[in-house]
Amino acid sequence: MTVTVSGNKLTGQTAIIASKSVVHRLLICAALCREPTVIEGVSYSKDIEATIACIREAFADVTCEEHRIMVMPRGSCTVGALLDCGESGSTLRFLLPILAACGGARFTGRGRLAERPLTPIYPVLAEHGCRLSEEGKFPLTVEGVLHGQEFVIDGGLSSQFVSGLLMAAPLLGTPCRIRVVGEMASYPYIVLTIDALKVFGVTVTQEGTTFTVDGAYRSPKQVYAEGDWSNAAFWLVGAALSDSSAFSLSGLTADSGQGDRAIVSLLQQAGFTVQETDGVFGASGSGTTPLHVNAEAIPDLVPILAVLATALPGETVIDHAERLRHKESDRLESVAQMIKALGGRVIITDDGLRIEGSPLSGGTVEAYNDHRIVMSAAIAALRCDGSVTIRGAEAVTKSYPTFFEEIEKRGMRVCHLSGDET
Repeated sequence: MTVTVSGNKLTGQTAIIASKSVVHRLLICAALCREPTVIEGVSYSKDIEATIACIREAFADVTCEEHRIMVMPRGSCTVGALLDCGESGSTLRFLLPILAACGGARFTGRGRLAERPLTPIYPVLAEHGCRLSEEGKFPLTVEGVLHGQEFVIDGGLSSQFVSGLLMAAPLLGTPCRIRVVGEMASYPYIVLTIDALKVFGVTVTQEGTTFTVDGAYRSPKQVYAEGDWSNAAFWLVGAALSDSSAFSLSGLTADSGQGDRAIVSLLQQAGFTVQETDGVFGASGSGTTPLHVNAEAIPDLVPILAVLATALPGETVIDHAERLRHKESDRLESVAQMIKALGGRVIITDDGLRIEGSPLSGGTVEAYNDHRIVMSAAIAALRCDGSVTIRGAEAVTKSYPTFFEEIEKRGMRVCHLSGDET
């Protein structure tokens, strides 16, 4: 799908969708209980649908309503089930150690998912009783039963491997210690996992980089999924770029543990004003200061921060972002190509980007099958002299299927073209 976007201001109020990161965790924890759980406030996307499909195959019956999901565990795991993770790295990386603890499964998926590295979790599973097929190829098979009380895992590539092991630990029948070595990438996402486990009756204590997991899964009966700060960042940057005090964003938790809540402080550092009243946020003003962003804990913000950087004077530096090469696209390359296609100036470094503040003319952007490139390019239209055409815009369904409908409601012009037409 090819989409052309134009406009220079956001208006009205948007209710932000539920956090994809939170919903993944709540769904999996609910499936591992013995009693049903109702998850309220849900938003659907391709990634969430992949997790639902997998837990249906392996663990539970799932009933989906508009903003509600009921998970009814079957009390046992279907050993050897074939689980289709779609293009969702979270689904695969979370469920691989969990299914290893349950006796094994086969995994498949699409897009770049097979190419995305699993190296940190492979040796851990192999050292603790599991046999795995060759990494990098689907179907991926894990056999045997994960066991042990002491686990050591490299945390430098992705927090998702640590989170998967944390969620698998309560299934082992004994308190477990998980020691993370190397850097602890995207630590706020590990905190989200610990918070979800707490809601489901599992205690996680932390001493330095060692986590002790104790307890069994117990259903809270009902739980609410909070709003998504990762997707909120697109809207807040859009409001800031259009200096739109006429726009606001609702449904956010001001003290959320989501790391991407950092977008608020980053906008403020850049000189914009961010307003908040009872979870309703807005942004306005103008950028006065370039940023130096350490993206280690907030990699998902990099595409929209690159767009923001074009509106700031001088050079914005984004570093500690080398892991972005292993996302849905090589995200350092795809972000740089997006900025260049719109008339901006950017340099790729060893671990990030340098973006020079400059006007944007508009142009045609390749999405590279990356939802965050699609949304960033659409928001960039707010400060482009001409329109922005996005090829492969259907990638947005991975996390935010209603995105184009919503930006059109908020004052932007969206023209859907067929095929590869530009």
